[in-house]
Amino acid sequence: MSDTLAGTPSHDSSKRTWIITSSCVGAAGALTAVVPFVSSFQPSERAKAAGAAVEVDISAIKPGEKLTVEWRGKPVWVVRRTPEQLAALETLNGALADPQSQRKPDELTPKYARNPGRSIKPEFLVVVGICSHLGCSPSDKFQIGAQPSLPDDWKGGFLCPCHGSTFDMAGRVFKNKPAPDNLEVPPHMFLSDSKLLIGEDKQA
Repeated sequence: MSDTLAGTPSHDSSKRTWIITSSCVGAAGALTAVVPFVSSFQPSERAKAAGAAVEVDISAIKPGEKLTVEWRGKPVWVVRRTPEQLAALETLNGALADPQSQRKPDELTPKYARNPGRSIKPEFLVVVGICSHLGCSPSDKFQIGAQPSLPDDWKGGFLCPCHGSTFDMAGRVFKNKPAPDNLEVPPHMFLSDSKLLIGEDKQA
């Protein structure tokens, strides 16, 4: 009898400890399960910035150079064209599929970029670096003259390595190529001579 009475508190205590421990572990597990679920509703910093305009310092870009910026998860090229590259644009109309950027104008070319240079400031080209064929990213081919996969009279531009589509220094696609459209000109505006805003064009 005394043994039974003496063991009861110990047994109850052990049982209580086990229940408390199990409850804590269970609560911790439940919390772990809930936190990721709740967190999934919280937009990441990257997601918050995905649709925002991107300010770019273009002061260091030299003529003939390109800067790549990410906007909405896409590569946007900022190219500072040389006077020679600009002059060559006027000679290419006959070889281009859409020299006046008339196809899908509201989708691919804002009004302020419907000119031979497809730009606000002639020397600066701003385009989304994604081929209009299957979404590959074309390579820079700024050097003029004959090169592999390019014509002997090449005047500079871009070559899509996937299926051979070529674009001039204004992002205009050449005729008889897989890509159906010119490269997209995103909304953009110049905040100053050295600052470019990609994603907004309210002041353009």
